[in-house]
Amino acid sequence: MTFLNDIKDYPWTSLLAGVLPARLAARLPKRFQAPASQIVPPASVAGRALTIVIAIMTFLACLTAGGVYMVHQSASAWVDDIASEITIELNPLETTDIEKKMTLVSLFLAKQPGISRVKPMSADDSAKLLEPWIGSTEALSALPVPRLIAVEIDRSDPPDIEAIQKALTENFEGVTLDDHRRWQSEIRTITRSTALGGIAVLALVAAATVAVIVSATRSAMATNREIIEVLHFVGANDRFISSEFERHFLGLGVRAGLVGAIAAAITFLLMPLIVSLLGGGAVTEAETRRLLGSGELDIGGYFLLALIVVVVAALCMVTSRLGVFRVLKTYA
Repeated sequence: MTFLNDIKDYPWTSLLAGVLPARLAARLPKRFQAPASQIVPPASVAGRALTIVIAIMTFLACLTAGGVYMVHQSASAWVDDIASEITIELNPLETTDIEKKMTLVSLFLAKQPGISRVKPMSADDSAKLLEPWIGSTEALSALPVPRLIAVEIDRSDPPDIEAIQKALTENFEGVTLDDHRRWQSEIRTITRSTALGGIAVLALVAAATVAVIVSATRSAMATNREIIEVLHFVGANDRFISSEFERHFLGLGVRAGLVGAIAAAITFLLMPLIVSLLGGGAVTEAETRRLLGSGELDIGGYFLLALIVVVVAALCMVTSRLGVFRVLKTYA
């Protein structure tokens, strides 16, 4: 409750003065000017170096969270696309007239409930699927390349995959069904691994931020030790003293967090241009889009960046509170 009251009582209108350069901040209306601290001079705890460090930490946290968010969104789209289709494979070695068999299997599938579209693939289409691995060569025409039928299922009323697979096995030889479960499992595994890596990076960033705030708090209290001792002498309690430091670090966290988050948002907006400037061709851009989608964050992604700013500001405030109380115990 005390923490919420401190946030409510914080002079939020003075944050703009902390973000802008000193010359521009001095020209702001009076209500936007930062009030002078009665105990701790702002320069003693909110130096430029500390602000830059926290802004960099926030920038890294936003990049990590935004990257994981885009990978998750892209992977979810992949899984949805894969789950909406099944593939039928026909072995050309087990039939003399593969085209006739393709037609019969396609007609059989089209009659099954829950199937919305059946698309037989030509021999050239099947061969093109192998080109990324063996290249474009005329030898492909001599190879017994399996023929494929792409089947799109109705998501609102999906068919019984096991029943269809059993019916194909009973009625046709050399026909197999792939429901892409293995690919879905691998995509989910990659997504989880990416998320765990992102959480690890965020934990390291949070730990580094806490360490920096603790060091800055101790330094500020050591610099203002005489003032703190006088306040103790006149009856000021530890909560009153800590609130002065908390306000400084809360404002510092908001200002630095906004700078880091805005820089990260600009980076995501310019990502397609950055890939192009680094020499990425059409293939690189296509693969990047396949991995990260459009490369731009949606509303949910920008909300995540804003949430990181709130977390960084709260982390600065809570860490300073705990650090002040710990140091004040040594003054008793």
